[in-house]
Amino acid sequence: MPDTPEMLLHPIGMLHTPWTAIADCPRNGRQLDPAPTCIARLLPELVEGLASLDGFSHLMLLYWVGPQPRPRLLFTPPFDSRPRGVFATRAPFRPNPIGLSVVAFDGFATPDTLKLRYLDCVDGTPLLDIKPYLPTTDSEPGAAMGWLAPHATRTRDTEP
Repeated sequence: MPDTPEMLLHPIGMLHTPWTAIADCPRNGRQLDPAPTCIARLLPELVEGLASLDGFSHLMLLYWVGPQPRPRLLFTPPFDSRPRGVFATRAPFRPNPIGLSVVAFDGFATPDTLKLRYLDCVDGTPLLDIKPYLPTTDSEPGAAMGWLAPHATRTRDTEP
C-alpha cells in the first residue's frame, strides 16, 4: 500500500450473531427465514449516543471484518464464473476489512443493547459505527447492479 498516514479506529461495541466463521454467515443476512435476532452491545461510555434511536426501523452498521488474510484484489466469486475485482464485490478480504450491513432494528434489549435482524458477520465482530438508515437519501431505486444483477438475492418488492 502507498505511504499514507496511519488511521486509528476504536470499536464502539461488539456484534453478537449465531455464526462462528465467515463461511457460516448468510451472504447478505436476508437468506434465512425467519432471520435470527442478533445484537449489538455498545461500550458503557457510549450508551448516551443511542438516544433518539427508537423509531428507526433500519440502521446501517459499519464493522471490522478482519483480521483477514492478505487482500485478494481479483477473485472468482462462488456464484459466478468470471474473476471480479474486490471493489466490485462485497467480499470480506479487502485492503481495509470494513463491513457494512443495513439491518432491521427491532428495539432495545437493554439500554446498551440493540436487537437486530439481517446481520451477516461472525459473533464477536467489533462494531465501528451505527447510522440511521434513511430511505429518502440511502435508497436509489433506479441504481444499476452491474455484473451482480443476475445474482440478486431479493427485489424491492420482496423486502418490507
